[in-house]
Formats: sequence, C-alpha cells, structure tokens
Amino acid sequence: MSAPSVLAAITVPTNEIPGLLIPAFRDTVIMVVVVMVIVLVVGVPLGAVIHNLAPGGLFENRALHTPLSWIISIGRSLPFLVLMTAIIPFTRLITGTNIGIPAAVVPMSIAGIAFFTRIVENSLRAVPTSVVAAAKAAGGSNTQIIWSAQISEALPNIVGGLTINTIAMIEYSAIAGTIGAGGLGYIAVTYGYQRFDHQVMIATIITLVITVALIQLIGDALVRYLTPEQNVRATARV
Repeated sequence: MSAPSVLAAITVPTNEIPGLLIPAFRDTVIMVVVVMVIVLVVGVPLGAVIHNLAPGGLFENRALHTPLSWIISIGRSLPFLVLMTAIIPFTRLITGTNIGIPAAVVPMSIAGIAFFTRIVENSLRAVPTSVVAAAKAAGGSNTQIIWSAQISEALPNIVGGLTINTIAMIEYSAIAGTIGAGGLGYIAVTYGYQRFDHQVMIATIITLVITVALIQLIGDALVRYLTPEQNVRATARV
C-alpha cells in the first residue's frame, strides 16, 4: 500500500474530533489575539502619522509621507504566503525559529499592520475638515486633535476595519498552518489535505465559519453603537 493510501486510511474517530479541534482553536485564538494587539498598538498611530504627513495634514511632510506610504503599500501588495516565505530569515532572527506560533506572529503582524494602517488612514481622511478646524480653533495640540477629533470621529469606521482585519488574520493563521504554526490551519492541512479525512475537514470549516460569523456580528454591533446616527435612532425608538 502506498504512503498516501496509508494516510488516507488513518481517520480520526468522530468522538475524538472535538479533542483535536479544541486545542487547535485555542492556538488560533492565541495567534490572532497577539497579532491584533500588535496591529492596534502600531497601526492606529502609524495610520494617523501617515494621514497627517500627507498634503493638508497637521504636519505635512512629503519627504516622509512618500517613503512611508510606499512601504505600507508594499506590505499590503504581497500575498501572505509570499510574505511569510520571504521574511523567514527575519522571523528566525526575531523568534529563533521558523515554525510554530511565534514564527507565525511575525509575518501576520507585518501583514496586519500594513492592512490596518491603510484602514486607519482612509478612515481619518473621511473626517470632515470642519471638525479638525474646530479643534484647532479651540487651541488643541496636534496630539489632542488627532486623538480627540480625528480618531474619535473616525472610530466607527476604524472599528469596522478592525473587524475585517481580524477576520483576515484568522485566514492568515490558517495559511500559517502550512509552516507548522498550529491552529485550525494546521489541522486542515494535516488531516483534511494530507490524510483526506473529510470529517475533520468539515468540522474545521464549520468551526472557522462560526468563528468568523461571531466576530462579524460583534464588530457590526460595536459599529452601530459607536455611530451617533444609530444611537439617536435607537433612542428615538425607545
């Protein structure tokens, strides 16, 4: 019997599937949570800086804005699998390994920061200039204007983008399973693809679909709560 046939013959009993998926789901959650904390801490201020370095920004500087914008664009344009492979030496330098959760966090963070920075930048661009002008007239510093006027006004859009970004990181964590990062992606590759265990594959897909749906529902609810018009309508109904 050939090796693929032997693997195909080894299937996980139905009652053992939860014991296989629960630790994998936990690893996926750990990866995504760690990455999203890094993305938030770096992406929000970086997006604000790039927005305000652009023409018409609070501290316009084309010499800085152009290279920063290009770097973010390059990070966004690379498919995640290509990015993950290309920075293996850097990942090994930072984490000491190119497999496992730590190795997955590095490329996921880079991809997530590039994506979320653009979301923040575009969200701030949609803030009415009158809001910024009013904050300037009130004597606010650049930092105060960014946080209390720009980011505060753009918060619903930023949260909506954060929801999309979180879902993207779940997808990236599945791709990271190909380098042995663990999580649901690793289970899908090892059992669903290499062993042709359809039960495990279907259970993994269902778990991913439910997880993404819950994140989307929570994100949508937060956006509605943070949107002033929605709050006014809700109050009027009551």
